Amino acid sequence: MITKFAPFVDSQIEKLLSSEDLENVYAISDQDWDVSIKELVVKEAGEETFDFISEYATYKPNDVHIISTRTRFNIEKITKDRYRTIVNLKRVNDFRRINKYFQSVNSKLPKGGVFINKVETHAVRKNRIFKKLPKPLNYLYYLGDVILTRVIPKLKWTKGLYFHITKGKGRVLTKAETFGRLYSCGFEILEERTINNELYFVARKIKEPIFDHDPTYGPLIKLNRLGENGKTIKVYKFRTMYPFSEYLQQYVFEKNNLKEGGKIKNDFRISHEGKIMRKYWIDELPMIINLIKNEMKLIGVRPLSSHYFSLYPKELQEKRTKVKPGLLPPFYADMPKTLDEIVASETKYLEAYEKAPIKTDIDYLIKIMKNILLRGKRSC
Repeated sequence: MITKFAPFVDSQIEKLLSSEDLENVYAISDQDWDVSIKELVVKEAGEETFDFISEYATYKPNDVHIISTRTRFNIEKITKDRYRTIVNLKRVNDFRRINKYFQSVNSKLPKGGVFINKVETHAVRKNRIFKKLPKPLNYLYYLGDVILTRVIPKLKWTKGLYFHITKGKGRVLTKAETFGRLYSCGFEILEERTINNELYFVARKIKEPIFDHDPTYGPLIKLNRLGENGKTIKVYKFRTMYPFSEYLQQYVFEKNNLKEGGKIKNDFRISHEGKIMRKYWIDELPMIINLIKNEMKLIGVRPLSSHYFSLYPKELQEKRTKVKPGLLPPFYADMPKTLDEIVASETKYLEAYEKAPIKTDIDYLIKIMKNILLRGKRSC
């Protein structure tokens, strides 16, 4: 359950006493209209949306700025730090440069400020298409939609034409990509709710945006992992998660915790094809590049992200950074089920490796091959 933190009062989100509090706040447009916010929101997005906003918007005049825009220009016009809450009633899918949009909102809010918006997720879009047409037309339509809206925008030589024609409207976004973009732009998710088949979110500004100058969208990705001597290395893998998922590791861990095998439970960041690739270790094949670059060895502990590394005991952290990570970890020899068992498995391997490196790696290679080839063990 997500705790409702407030940006300004005792670290608790300032919740309206009732919807009538927000109803009495007025917005004056350029045409000098004087209309209640409730009337504007209900007309644009419905009563349920207004009630949702009322849970998180502050009730003081000028503390909440509600807009309905698809352009970043209208965000840039907002006076910096004037409002504690910014609400946009138009969906994220229709912005040409989504990260620039989120960064603009971030720049207008004080630290702890709240941003409320909505997105039509890929899952909802898929269901809408399948309900719209009979079989097999819906499958053909969906295939074309995937190629047009998910493949073409990601290809270097076609994305320019795509955005020229569409102007960025109707972007297909997963929940993972949307939330990942928000985290990369300095927000954290406080709440999410589905209203009228659209996913509304409440995000809080916690820091300035992270400007990633080397974002990964294609099938081959490079992930920051801790290597020998604590040095950060770029580990090559085939993509199994949606773009920007790497920014959500702590968020997903806090919500879902770990399942058997030390992986995160119900990880919505993993795509359908990604689950298949992980099961048969296909996603790890590009790590051969790291082997060639002498950043990894054949047998060794997994290269971990900084977040996952922080879950390990200090003693094991020190042991891990003394050696290169490996393509085939001791996990596949012992098949541990819990984090404690993973810690014990890696500790046993590292202590044996410290005494007899070559013998230990040969012994573990034999155990791993037996588990994979004879016992049919697969990745979690």
